[in-house]
Amino acid sequence: MRKLLLCALLSTFALQAAELTGKWSGSFDITNSEGETKADSAYMDLKETGSAVTGTAGPNSEKQWSLRKGKLEGQNLTFEVAMDDGGVLAFELTFDGTSIQGTCTGTGGGGEKMSAKVNLKRTS
Repeated sequence: MRKLLLCALLSTFALQAAELTGKWSGSFDITNSEGETKADSAYMDLKETGSAVTGTAGPNSEKQWSLRKGKLEGQNLTFEVAMDDGGVLAFELTFDGTSIQGTCTGTGGGGEKMSAKVNLKRTS
C-alpha cells in the first residue's frame, strides 16, 4: 500500500511538471529576409485544455497578441499570431515539459519575411 501511494504521488508531480499552462519568457532571435539577425525577447501566457492551446504571445508582458489555431500534440506545439500591423507569425515549437523551443516564420505588416529561433523557460 505504501509503494502504491508513493507511485501515485510521484506520478502526480511528473504530470504537473509537464503542464504547458503558465507564463513563459526567453529569447526570440529574428532573422530578416536580408539574412541579418537581431536578438529580441518573447513572452507567452499559455493555457492548455486537452490538445487545444489558447493564450497570448508577444515581445513582453505588456505587448501581447491572441493565439489562434493553437494545439499541442505530444511534444509538438503549433499556433499562429496575428499582429496589429497585419503581419502573421506561425510557430512550430517543441514542449519538453520544462522548456519551449523551435522556430517562428512569418511576414510583417509591410509583407517583409522573417524567421526566428524561439527558446523559452517557465516564469510561473
